[in-house]
Amino acid sequence: MMETDVVVAGGGLAGLVAALELARAGHAVILVERKTYPFHRVCGEYISNEVRPYLESLGVDLTALGAVAIDEFVVSSPSGRQLTAPLDLGGFGLSRYQLDYTLYRLGQQAGIRFMTGLSVDDVRYADERFTVTLSDGQAVHCRQVIGAFGKRSRLDKTLGRAFMQKPSPYVGVKYHVRMNLPRNQIALHNFSNGYCGMSAVEDGAYCICYLTTRRNLRQHGSIPAMERAILYQNPHLKTVLSDAIHLYAKPEVINEISFAPKQAVEDHILMAGDSAGLITPLCGNGMAMAIHGARLASRLTSAFLAGRLSRQVLETTYQRDWSTQFSRRLWVGRTVQKLFGSPLISELALTAFSVVRPALRQVMQQTHGEVISV
Repeated sequence: MMETDVVVAGGGLAGLVAALELARAGHAVILVERKTYPFHRVCGEYISNEVRPYLESLGVDLTALGAVAIDEFVVSSPSGRQLTAPLDLGGFGLSRYQLDYTLYRLGQQAGIRFMTGLSVDDVRYADERFTVTLSDGQAVHCRQVIGAFGKRSRLDKTLGRAFMQKPSPYVGVKYHVRMNLPRNQIALHNFSNGYCGMSAVEDGAYCICYLTTRRNLRQHGSIPAMERAILYQNPHLKTVLSDAIHLYAKPEVINEISFAPKQAVEDHILMAGDSAGLITPLCGNGMAMAIHGARLASRLTSAFLAGRLSRQVLETTYQRDWSTQFSRRLWVGRTVQKLFGSPLISELALTAFSVVRPALRQVMQQTHGEVISV
């Protein structure tokens, strides 16, 4: 039986940031990740500047990694009608392959114990301690668990989380490509029952990441066939997807993406990142939210481990602070999502935004937070 202060279940942005903060605060941390670094993830790879100073304070040299400055937003309807608007706060593009691997190496230097190629199968809480069971049968005792295992996992089912009772129809697909588009733009191109984000990342590449439905995929039998039949109806997507040079053999794909509300604390586990709540990809701010949420979770957990907070105060404060920071963003994201996907409603929404330009700007402001002070 292993002993540690904290187990972080999941090694994406939220898990890596939380583990790094806790390790640097002097706590013993085990991070469990089912893949082995470095690797690609299904992700839009645009990050709001609200977290840039904080990331750099952790030791991430974004300039050296080739992060691309993004200051303009483009949205199109399924017919190809297009609207452009400035991004007030702006952001940057950087692949998860690079960013996660950089945080992983910083974590190694900080003394995090990484257990890769494994997943957390079960978590039990009793007598102020957690017992965490791993996929290889090993067990770990700890004082706190942070759940950062992503959009949907077996552990969600084991914990009996409410959102797992309703299957999600969504499928996410991501490519890295080379193409000829402005590198300062993030584009959102709509199509029937989905939308596709595009933005530049390091080394002259672009990330293409789209959300569609299992029904679309089943109807056409394969991803290429579905793209030709459905995504190509938007002329911008047809041009890009037919002309782009793909940089790896096949796309990254993830199923059952759920945007249903979630609790930030489940069975005494502090949830962070997508495990706590997933903003719709058309709002393009999930990575910043994951980083910000991990900062909240790790700093409260550190105070708890040091005896400055009781467990009850830890959990109620985290749920309250998480809701204060993110609940409105998630609600706005779910509301805006209803305006896109249907060709008719998408066209009407784009017409409305083009007539009332401040409305689009207001929506973008509502899905972005303030710059984190460091």
